[in-house]
Amino acid sequence: MKRSRINDIMRAADDLIRRHGFVLPPFANWSPEEFKARKDAGAIIEARCGWDITDYGQGRFDEMGLFLFTLRNGRLADLKRGGGMCYAEKLLISRQDQLSPMHTHVIKAEDIINRGGATLVVELYGSDDQGNFAWDRGGVVRCDGIERVYKPGEKLKFAPGESVTLMPGDWHAFWGEGGDVLIGEVSTVNDDLTDNIFREPIGRFAEIEEDEAPWHLLVSDYDRWLK
Repeated sequence: MKRSRINDIMRAADDLIRRHGFVLPPFANWSPEEFKARKDAGAIIEARCGWDITDYGQGRFDEMGLFLFTLRNGRLADLKRGGGMCYAEKLLISRQDQLSPMHTHVIKAEDIINRGGATLVVELYGSDDQGNFAWDRGGVVRCDGIERVYKPGEKLKFAPGESVTLMPGDWHAFWGEGGDVLIGEVSTVNDDLTDNIFREPIGRFAEIEEDEAPWHLLVSDYDRWLK
């Protein structure tokens, strides 16, 4: 993706988020220069909180892509010992008919919440006995606390305010129907480097062509820009 396109997506996302009455934390507004100058941002960098825009390495953001902002993220060490900061929170935007492709997680359980906008569609499949994608298996999820059995390939639809809880092994893809959707994600500790298992061999992060200066840094920029 070109950096200029990423900057445009950031500005549009910030506007949509504000129109829904949500305001991002102060570090969202730091320029790259301010971020580099901060001496107190170590925890933000370590937790990989911040802006995240991906086309999954496919170069077709409008058809396959996702906007994310990690608001807070706990520690895997805390999760392993069973106490401490074991949670994470993200804000996502799924555009109309923009696919976030089929994937699951080994560690992370997550609530996916329609925070506003159009209808969120979540397509679901189950896992085989080894945890792999299974075309012929469904499963059980909770929708706002109510158990719901899903058939393989079933597409559940969520209006604003509705949510689904996905456990490791629930294979899922999602997109906006009828317009863009602002999505909340509340989960156990998030590890985007190792805990996203995609059905097809695709990348998690976009390759960036630097055609202009970044408006804000992406989490995938941190290793190169801040260390």
